[in-house]
Amino acid sequence: MNGILWQLPAVYLLAVNLIAFTVFGWDKRCARRQHRRVPERTLFTLAAVGGSIGALLGMRVFHHKTRHNSFRFGIPAILLVQLAVLGLLLWAAQK
Repeated sequence: MNGILWQLPAVYLLAVNLIAFTVFGWDKRCARRQHRRVPERTLFTLAAVGGSIGALLGMRVFHHKTRHNSFRFGIPAILLVQLAVLGLLLWAAQK
């Protein structure tokens, strides 16, 4: 049972990062074709709920939102906060 409890967060993180990566790619495609865009709030929300690695990879792979300071610094900042929280949780679990 304990193994399954560790698999659920891993599956969630994999899914949300894949979704974030895909949405960044979709938004870039919409931008090129001058279609309706994904709101920036949605992009940040996907990063904030655990998809920061996928968002960062999407920015790099699709060269999307790389000139916007809010994304250039915001997405990595979200990732750093998430890594710090993860570190604290792992540290607290060992005590």
